[in-house]
Amino acid sequence: MNLKGIIFSISLFILMSFGLPKNILKKVNKEITSTFKTENFQLESMLFDQKLPAKFHSNNLFNISSDQKLLGFVYVGKAPSKTDIFDYLILFDTEFVIIKSKILVYREDYGGEIGSKRWLKQFEGKSKNDNLKLHEDVIVISGATISVRSMTLAINNVLESIRILHDKGLLE
Repeated sequence: MNLKGIIFSISLFILMSFGLPKNILKKVNKEITSTFKTENFQLESMLFDQKLPAKFHSNNLFNISSDQKLLGFVYVGKAPSKTDIFDYLILFDTEFVIIKSKILVYREDYGGEIGSKRWLKQFEGKSKNDNLKLHEDVIVISGATISVRSMTLAINNVLESIRILHDKGLLE
């Protein structure tokens, strides 16, 4: 096994120990690898003992580093659709500005259009200073209204939580 394979295996083991399901874990690793252009990365769970709009626990908010250099952050969450939930991720740069969002698993027959790169691109560049509004900042998709609202609320909750933690000096 080459060095990249060993590092990937170690990263996979570390993520699995945090409790991410295997299918989600593979997709998270793939997005991190393609976005940050490296297979050599480590994830460190970030825990906060604060009441926040978004739930930050041991298996959903991580800092991403490579060779002891911070690359960014990843948040993995779940949001409700009409009758089920979907899994998503948000990748941030080192200043907690969104560089990518992705629907990892969508479990409904309708509304999956929210997983399109074109629709998700509208969240890029958003930060803790943003509060997204439907029809103004976020385009609504006919047939996916519930999922659009849910994803927008989820992103707003994560951004607001980051703002709160930043304002308290817990994120720098």
